[in-house]
Amino acid sequence: MNHYTIGMAGHIDHGKTTLTKALTNVDTDRLKEEKERSISIELGYAPFKINDEMEVSLIDVPGHERFIRQMIAGVAGIDLVMLVVAADEGVMPQTKEHIDILQLLGIDKGIIIVTKMDRVDDEIKEIVELDIREAIEGTFLEQSQLFFVDSLHQIGMDDVKKGIETELSGRQGRDATGAFRLPIDQVFTIHGQGTVVRGTVYEGSVKEGDVLDLLPQRIPVRARQIQVHHQARESGRAGQRVAINVGGVSKNDITRGNTLVATGHYETTQTIDVALTTVEKISFPVKQRGAIKVHIGTAEVYGKIVFFDRNELVEGNEQIVCQLRLDEPVVTRRGDRFIVRRPTPTETIGGGKVIDAHGDKYKFSDETIRMLKEKMVASPSERLKQLILEQKAIALSDASKTLTMTTDDVLKLLESEQQFHLLPSKEITTEKVILSLKEAIQVELERYHHNFPMREGIKKAEMVQTYSYTYPKRLIEWVFDEGSKEGWIIAVGPFAALPNHRPHPPEQWKKRIEQLLLSLKKEGLQVSALNEHLQAQQLPQAIHEEVIYYFHHQHVLYQIDEKYSIHRDSFQHAVKKLRNDTNSNFSLKKAKESTNLSRKYLVPFLEKLDKLGLTVRQEQERKWRDTEVEQWLTNK
Repeated sequence: MNHYTIGMAGHIDHGKTTLTKALTNVDTDRLKEEKERSISIELGYAPFKINDEMEVSLIDVPGHERFIRQMIAGVAGIDLVMLVVAADEGVMPQTKEHIDILQLLGIDKGIIIVTKMDRVDDEIKEIVELDIREAIEGTFLEQSQLFFVDSLHQIGMDDVKKGIETELSGRQGRDATGAFRLPIDQVFTIHGQGTVVRGTVYEGSVKEGDVLDLLPQRIPVRARQIQVHHQARESGRAGQRVAINVGGVSKNDITRGNTLVATGHYETTQTIDVALTTVEKISFPVKQRGAIKVHIGTAEVYGKIVFFDRNELVEGNEQIVCQLRLDEPVVTRRGDRFIVRRPTPTETIGGGKVIDAHGDKYKFSDETIRMLKEKMVASPSERLKQLILEQKAIALSDASKTLTMTTDDVLKLLESEQQFHLLPSKEITTEKVILSLKEAIQVELERYHHNFPMREGIKKAEMVQTYSYTYPKRLIEWVFDEGSKEGWIIAVGPFAALPNHRPHPPEQWKKRIEQLLLSLKKEGLQVSALNEHLQAQQLPQAIHEEVIYYFHHQHVLYQIDEKYSIHRDSFQHAVKKLRNDTNSNFSLKKAKESTNLSRKYLVPFLEKLDKLGLTVRQEQERKWRDTEVEQWLTNK
């Protein structure tokens, strides 16, 4: 079954409520004041049975100028409008304003109902029809069906029902697969039940027991019970008029204009980029940063309008891109419709579509206008690509909110577009960004290897920190991990290197370094200070630390204290000899007899064995760790 909402619009006292009752047998004027004054003040709702394949809610909206807020709230989510015109009065000021608002809200289907036919003759009937056709010329209603009815005597009702069925047949029902969103237009309490909210479901669906968010207050609530036109249901979906009994919140915490949403899928905003279409005639210029009243969903919020290509809006019937900066947060998404009115003197300025629900501050320039126009026509794929161009990677949840798409729809987009890549961290990037980062890392590694050829590589944490100013850290870490798997990066402990890199002395100092090592090797265990060897070979002071780092980290030399380092061949030979000359435990005296070292060298040498894990000191002796010794000798 498809679910539809039909809105009824028109001038005050043109018979909308009577027509609603004639079609549905429901009196939508509920309030005592509405009964006494015979005018609709609040929105009225009624179930409208057409056939077994259509579930329809009919909304009777107030026609008086002072109740324009309720009117806009009522028609904001409708699929079809019924424009009501009384035969004895014809087109009136509110009729024209309602047509303007409907047009601006993007309503694209409607029928016209001429009521009170019992009050006019055929000649007046013909004049009224001409009057209406002239008023709707150039609007979405221009080709609409027109019906003449007498609601009190049930004349013409069958024709109206058939006309509605014709208009709705084949019309796609609202998509209920998105994240649930219900702009609230009524709040009340029921004794023994608690707080109840009503509204037309814009997107998605809701089930009993669902935990939802009340925005902008950010209050978590639970959908305890759901009704559709006073009938209990287990769920409600897009296009339906629903009442939800919400737990966890009081009536005093909710107001019309708040929104009930699926948890985690929507954000509030106060800065909105929009495409604004103005009405045909604006009575007074709209100044830069002028005060406005914005109707979006069921919310009515004051704010100011910001232009980027002019200092005032004078001409009517024009489309411009601009920004709305609101005094209070609202819930909206790209593509949502809105109306802008001047607070005083009161008049409708225009309306249009949301381009970006989370606008930024921009310069007053042609460049900003160009950017907004490009954003206005961009496809979801192009917008996602632009987001990634700016941020390098964006969380799936953030992309869903910004693009006003469900996470499932974003995932489908990623599957259909090979340029996008979803990381294990649930962040989206593009192959272009990945390739760019990969090339940057390779270039940096090449530079580093050239500048520091004697090092194993650059510390991974250091590179992550360097590139985190441009790329998200999780993206950098993922590229490193993938690089290790693919083999274009080699991980050496905490270091990263290119696969063809091997630590080596700089070519211009290679012979002197080899001569230095040869001198150290000849000295055996009782070596001269390492700095003396460096100076003897006339190696530049600037590379001393690099050479020492290379010697020690490549185990070319074994450092026994701050001054002295022993060539690995000499060191290994001494370890083997000492092990062969001693038992499992040995004393300082036994070590001296084996190595023939003075105390100056012997004590640091033995302490080095402890540090390497080859021996363990036990009071005045040391104990060999034979397994570790065997493994160390094998590896070396």
